[in-house]
Amino acid sequence: MNKPILNCLLCDRELQQSIGWKELLLKTLPQTICPRCEQRFQRIEQQQEEGIVSLFHYNEAMKDYLHRYKFLHDILLAKVFNKILHEQLKNETRVIIPIPMHPENLRLRTFAHIDELLKAANIPFTHHLTKLSNEQQSLKTREERLQTPQLFEVINPYAIKDKNLLVVDDIYTTGTTLNHAKKALVEAGAKTVDGFTLIHG
Repeated sequence: MNKPILNCLLCDRELQQSIGWKELLLKTLPQTICPRCEQRFQRIEQQQEEGIVSLFHYNEAMKDYLHRYKFLHDILLAKVFNKILHEQLKNETRVIIPIPMHPENLRLRTFAHIDELLKAANIPFTHHLTKLSNEQQSLKTREERLQTPQLFEVINPYAIKDKNLLVVDDIYTTGTTLNHAKKALVEAGAKTVDGFTLIHG
């Protein structure tokens, strides 16, 4: 079997790893970025917020990645963190809920970036929230974010009643988004709600 050559999704260098029968049979997730690009991302060693796990610091490499992925609409970059997200969440027993996009923002971006990160990592998830506002939190000051009215509504309270939930977002900055999601879910009857983000800003 001729093994296909894979290139780094970020810098396009040829990857040493290639896909063979073993990888296909074991359904292992392929390496998608080279060690050089991987080293540019800075892992978080010590968690800073209780009840929230974040994997990476918001450094220049991550800033560039988010810009390309979210704002240049490069959906292939959803696979960049497939392995680490899979390792972190594959044994998760809580119901995984991605932060949703407002329908208008989803139409403009063409894909739901949190959903695609989870799909690339083979992590099952369920949507239990709808977003009420199409304002982008990234465009607001810290003070404006903290004064934001409730962003979310629970789709079906009976579906999450007395359940343990894990809300997933791409980046934690002031905590407004996750706090709003947690408040909506707890008030709708969830037993516990924790947060998980790729990045801590």
